[in-house]
Amino acid sequence: MKIRIMFVCHGNICRSPMAEFIFRKMASEQGITDVTVASSATSTEEIWNGIGNPVYPPAKAELSAHGIDCAGKRAVQLTKSDYAKYDLFIGMDSANIRNMHRILGGDPDSKIRKLMDYTGRGGDVADPWYSGHFDVTYRDIYDGCLAIIERIRNNMDL
Repeated sequence: MKIRIMFVCHGNICRSPMAEFIFRKMASEQGITDVTVASSATSTEEIWNGIGNPVYPPAKAELSAHGIDCAGKRAVQLTKSDYAKYDLFIGMDSANIRNMHRILGGDPDSKIRKLMDYTGRGGDVADPWYSGHFDVTYRDIYDGCLAIIERIRNNMDL
């Protein structure tokens, strides 16, 4: 069964694209081919005249330091119609979760989750926009994505 995952953060220039590309690389390395991965924003702050900004340079550099290329990725906004297109919406923090519920018009099929809930730590993914610590954000996202990959490999519910 193909799994369709949308990672979501505020602007879609740091955390959610990092999650998209980290997860994509992990899935590829594990031979998991039955997954579609994308990312989006809950705001339009990084989208101008219908064109999204590229991945924030420090986030891009952190991904690059781990051998991950995110070239061509531009910010897009989550839309209500996405609810029917994806099986899982994974937010980076509690504010993202609230905004996802608002944009998607609720969550009747229980598709909305928070990334760190897949780890033993819980909480929010560190926001590098404010801290500047893209390495900490990478580690949080890596751990969350790894936990999801393990659930997929073990045929566990997501």
